[in-house]
Amino acid sequence: MIGMHFRKFFLVMAVLAVATASCSGPGGNSPIVTPRPPPTPTPTPTPPPAGPFAYVTNGSANVFAYTISATTGALTPVAGSPFAAGTNPWGLAVDPSAKFAYVANNGSANVSAYTISAATGALTPVAGSPFAAGTGPRGVEVDPTGKFAYVANNGSANVSAYTISAATGALTAVAGSPFAAGSNPVAVAFDPTGPFAYVTNLSDGTVSAYTINAATGALTPVAGSPFAAGTYPSGVAVDPTGKFAYVTNEGDNNVSAYTINATTGALTPMAGSPFAAGISPIRAVVDPTGKFAYVTNIGSASISAYTINSATGALTPVAGSPFAAGNDPWGVAVDPTGTFAYVANNGSANVSAYTINAATGALTPMAGSPFAAGSNPIGVVVAK
Repeated sequence: MIGMHFRKFFLVMAVLAVATASCSGPGGNSPIVTPRPPPTPTPTPTPPPAGPFAYVTNGSANVFAYTISATTGALTPVAGSPFAAGTNPWGLAVDPSAKFAYVANNGSANVSAYTISAATGALTPVAGSPFAAGTGPRGVEVDPTGKFAYVANNGSANVSAYTISAATGALTAVAGSPFAAGSNPVAVAFDPTGPFAYVTNLSDGTVSAYTINAATGALTPVAGSPFAAGTYPSGVAVDPTGKFAYVTNEGDNNVSAYTINATTGALTPMAGSPFAAGISPIRAVVDPTGKFAYVTNIGSASISAYTINSATGALTPVAGSPFAAGNDPWGVAVDPTGTFAYVANNGSANVSAYTINAATGALTPMAGSPFAAGSNPIGVVVAK
């Protein structure tokens, strides 16, 4: 009996020993502790994107660059600004990706090309820049695909077309370029929804319309082109829906308005056109929402503002229009949000800046406006 108790005792002790060993560490003396997972690192906040940026050409043979305050719309010069351009830089454009900027140098028959720093907005000349254009290049635009650039050559009655290197921004002439236009072409605009380009011909009162070859960038005149406009048509803008086009007639103090044939690109004057503007309207822009149009009047130092009828495209003056600007207001641009508008005042060496009333389209000068620019600023664009 006693032997039996001893055997049970030793059996229990053996079981305890095995259990103790199984709970010990490698040396058998410390318990195994399941390691805790490392703490999840706190993610580094992503800085807000820089910009957007605004750029202004002027008679000092350079380009002024600004950062736009997202909250107020105020302009702050970019470090290193202004950036050198050619002689008498005129129009300027930014590609849809905001990687590259282009300036038409009216006095040196070429196009300056730049890369845009996404962090600072600074401009760096592209290798090979400037690129040859025709005589007296004035208007320059990049098509909505970002593949092609077009320059209206005022002195040679044609349009230079280029392919854009997606890697470098360098320009290569399209086969067949330059393409014939009317007399003294000065401005270029695109249908953002279709393969159509429009060029105003200052001296013959017309608008040339083209179909863009999506593969090559070559231009083919639209049937019926050129289309009649008023006296000295200077600026041209197309609404975001691609339904309507607007042309400023400098000599008639009005704006010709057209419906765009979505299939052919042909222009048809809309009912009520032309619409009254100020004295010597020179440039036009449609805001990103397609609700409002703005026209600079160099002869009356003002901006005409209109609401756009979404069904017909007809223009109705905004209450309070025209709005005061500086002397000889020329280029006009609206920021990507449709919140701010900017006007290059050629005669007063500055840029007028406004907030846009989202409901009415009315313009209110923002604090700090106007902002200094170089001498005789002409073109203004906002990098989107």
